[in-house]
Amino acid sequence: MNIHGDRVVLRAVEMGDLAKLQQWANNPEIQFNLGRWHFPLSESALLQWFETFRHDGMDQRFIIENEDHGAIGMTNLVNINWKDRNAFTGLLIGATPLRRKGYGVDTVRTLMRYAFEELGLERLDTTIIAHNEASLRLYTGKCGWIEEGRKARAFFRRNQFHDNVILGITRDRYRACLESGSFS
Repeated sequence: MNIHGDRVVLRAVEMGDLAKLQQWANNPEIQFNLGRWHFPLSESALLQWFETFRHDGMDQRFIIENEDHGAIGMTNLVNINWKDRNAFTGLLIGATPLRRKGYGVDTVRTLMRYAFEELGLERLDTTIIAHNEASLRLYTGKCGWIEEGRKARAFFRRNQFHDNVILGITRDRYRACLESGSFS
């Protein structure tokens, strides 16, 4: 099943996507702005990662596609806790020329709609490295997320420590943003 947004489609990661994922994983500028995946990955490491995907509903990983540009990034819902109705999510727009063009906003909003309206989740969490101001503006300024805390000096990039910013959104906050028209 594909999940359709206004400008993007979220679909399952396929083996044919691994070459593009490897390209993004090994791009130093992309890695500087990510809190997790921060070291070079080989083809075999990505294949091993792909083969360990859980198929029990606890993790869902998506390629972000656009009709004009093909695969432009990746997003996910992972560590889904069905009892407490929450999950962790992340976003990577790997096609760097397409950043700041609205694809990330559409992806986050599409993923929220899917998580809250289709899966019935109550909250989503994410973390962002503090110097990634564009991602912080995307989540908090354009998608309604709230900064809920920081882990000081949690990431080491380019010989400096950076905070890990903890963000979250609840289903009620999502609905309030929809009703107020702040997503338009």
